[in-house]
Amino acid sequence: MIVKRPDVMGKSIGAGRVFLFLQGPHGPFFTQVAAQLRKTGAETLRMGFNMGDRLFWNGPGYIPFKGDSGSWADAFKLLAGEKSVTDIVLYGDTRPVHADAIKVARELGIIIHVFEEGYLRPHWVTYERDGSNGYSRLIDMKLTDMQAALAKIDLELPAPPAKWGDLRQHVFYGATYHAAVLFANFGYRNFQPHRSLTVAQEFRLYIQRLLLMPLQAVERFIATQRVKFGGFPYHLVLLQLAHDASFRKHGPFSSMTEFLEAVIAGFAEGAEVHHHLVFKAHPLEDGRAGIRATLRRLAREHDITDRVHYVRGGKLAELLDHTRSVTTVNSTAAQQALWRGLPIKAFGQAVYAKPEFVSDQALPAFYAHPARPDTKAYRDYRHYLMESSQITGGFYAARGRRRLLRQVVDMMLSPEDPYDALTMGTAPPRHHLRVVPQ
Repeated sequence: MIVKRPDVMGKSIGAGRVFLFLQGPHGPFFTQVAAQLRKTGAETLRMGFNMGDRLFWNGPGYIPFKGDSGSWADAFKLLAGEKSVTDIVLYGDTRPVHADAIKVARELGIIIHVFEEGYLRPHWVTYERDGSNGYSRLIDMKLTDMQAALAKIDLELPAPPAKWGDLRQHVFYGATYHAAVLFANFGYRNFQPHRSLTVAQEFRLYIQRLLLMPLQAVERFIATQRVKFGGFPYHLVLLQLAHDASFRKHGPFSSMTEFLEAVIAGFAEGAEVHHHLVFKAHPLEDGRAGIRATLRRLAREHDITDRVHYVRGGKLAELLDHTRSVTTVNSTAAQQALWRGLPIKAFGQAVYAKPEFVSDQALPAFYAHPARPDTKAYRDYRHYLMESSQITGGFYAARGRRRLLRQVVDMMLSPEDPYDALTMGTAPPRHHLRVVPQ
């Protein structure tokens, strides 16, 4: 969305803007963004749905929502009118409270700022307007249009880092958030989590994850070494969280089990008998989906038990360095594989799922002879993302947030969204040439 560019620029560039923050990433990121926005003359508000939201908001303008889900859309529309809201800010656009708010915001002409994990993980964050992932403008954007926008830019790009990022801080803030909801949520009795598990179950999984991190690190190391030094050709499967919005909303499978069944069957039918299949879990996988047990069962059914491996998280680069191909629903991690020129089979909607990059082969044919991507075209695509919607930094570690804050507030105040700003030549210089571990 393009909004009118102010005639006068200066310290009060945010004057007249009212930013309403909805739910954000666990931790202080939204509070820090709001503090920066207030310095520009903008007003900031925060709608809180539980005590976790309240805990991580350290500033004025907090508004608790204590109604039920059925009354939320009307309450949001009323609040937007009363407070003259010009912008809403949210993390992820598929959870019910966000989806409802976005519908109303579009009716009212409110600017929608969407944050997500980086499309170019690990050291990037995504900032778009109106929608992300399957609702991103990138889905319908042609590669030729991207290349035209880059015509005046000629910079070398860094290779993707191997380290995933601020996992410990992510888990810590998640545990803290769910603890607040579990033990101090008395004023929000109508709150319903957007995931299927109860708050208590989510909290227990976060605590379990924290406690088991050392043991899982050992297990992960052993599993990775078995693959690295096994001496066999292998194909890699990038798993997502079963409750991940992209997997559920923008993929063709009704469950993780359905996806695993399709992959195992396709591999058993098409792959050479000496090839192996390695499933790499998401770094935040907590065991709720029962993936390991499902893989064991499916491998037995297809008589490939000795050729199926499971690696719980860890560094993706180590496995990508030697794989023959990568299969996923729509994991953003597949972009690290594209950077290496590896064949990709993606089932769902994804911002990188363009004919130049992903295979349209059936799984048996893909595992027999996987088609490679157009790596020259992907370099242009990756460059376009890094000059537009991808911002270096992270939501959880302090260093990552500092990197984000240096860039994102100006992008939010810009009349143009990141893609239009690049096309129009108004996008600020980016900091992606100095990517360092967080």
